[in-house]
Amino acid sequence: MKPTLAFSIALLLGTANAADYYVSNTGDDDDPGSLSQPWQSLQHAVDSVNPGDTVWVRGGNYAGAHMTQSGTEQARIALRAFPGESPAIVSDNAFTPDGLNLEGASYVTVEGFRVDGRGRAGIRAVLCQHVTIRANITDLNSRWGIFTGFCDDLLIEANITSNSLIEHGIYVSNSADRPEVRNNLIFGNHANGIHFNGDASQGGDGIISDAIIEKNIIFDNGLGGGSGINLDGVQDSVVRNNLLYDSHASGISLYQIDGGGPSTGNKILNNTVLQDADGRWALNIQDGAINNQVSNNILYNHHPFRGSIDISTDSLSGLVSDHNVVMHRFTTDGGTTILDLTQWQMVTAQDSHSLIAVPTELFEDATSDFRLPDDSPAVDSGMPLAEVSDDLLGTMRPLGLEFDIGAYEGNDVLFVDGLGD
Repeated sequence: MKPTLAFSIALLLGTANAADYYVSNTGDDDDPGSLSQPWQSLQHAVDSVNPGDTVWVRGGNYAGAHMTQSGTEQARIALRAFPGESPAIVSDNAFTPDGLNLEGASYVTVEGFRVDGRGRAGIRAVLCQHVTIRANITDLNSRWGIFTGFCDDLLIEANITSNSLIEHGIYVSNSADRPEVRNNLIFGNHANGIHFNGDASQGGDGIISDAIIEKNIIFDNGLGGGSGINLDGVQDSVVRNNLLYDSHASGISLYQIDGGGPSTGNKILNNTVLQDADGRWALNIQDGAINNQVSNNILYNHHPFRGSIDISTDSLSGLVSDHNVVMHRFTTDGGTTILDLTQWQMVTAQDSHSLIAVPTELFEDATSDFRLPDDSPAVDSGMPLAEVSDDLLGTMRPLGLEFDIGAYEGNDVLFVDGLGD
């Protein structure tokens, strides 16, 4: 369909009016916001921008900002660190106990900030759509590193979210469709690494749907409970190519507590999950979470009696689980009864091609390097998956005759450096 004349004129005007503005500790909010005469405060900047504008923030320390202005599909608004510099948010904004807060601000990109020690969230975005939160560092924030609510078509990528004091590294909450969380480094958070919670009590259908959670490295979370990846009321979503290790609670969990429905129709594909000795089960599926697929995962547990999969009997319907690396520990009753792989296969008719292996057999280094040596039993033992075209580092799958199991396809460094066969 041809664009209308009015649409074309509006697009041209939006592009023509787009401007670059600058913020610096040495600036003045009475100045024009140019590179040579920058503004001083982030709040003045977000109050002044229009669709299509980019705010470049120089290195230095800043108070947070509360943003309500939206961009458009054709003319996003961007808040970006000046190239090569790292602006830090060192106090909450004047409206909420957060660092950067997007309140109803859609089509906005936030990129390159450091936000530490805020009263609630480092970066918060609610009641919005098409927001991108990219390449930020959040550490030691009171409750969350990054928090979103009622935010459709969200992208959270390439951030470092660590050491949240009360809750989670990344929290995607409330009814939301098509969020993507990828390529983040998430560690040391008191509860969940990544928490998705539909939370029907806050309105909407309480379902997060069509999510993609991929290529995240998640470790040392959960001393206060939770999971590395926690999914409450999440449906028809894909969790792939994530590396989780040293989790002190659960690895990946699918369930319903606050969500508007159970976590059904999800695909858990090519993840590597290694539970710490004080952790819970590597994969936890509960509360009628039916019709889920579990393929090509490494699910290992250093706990003395917990193991690979804990699934409730009301979640078994429609389960497809195979070509995983597991251990001889499964349960369908919360751990009261432990099944070895043969018993699990007999009870559930699942995992007929799955195999038993330990970390010293699987990895380059069982404690620190979770790539696969050539003789790893996970190499060429997976099944082809249309939803998984590459691995955690972007290496194509398969490199050999078949898919490898886990987040890495072989020894990626050889191929990334161009030294492979």
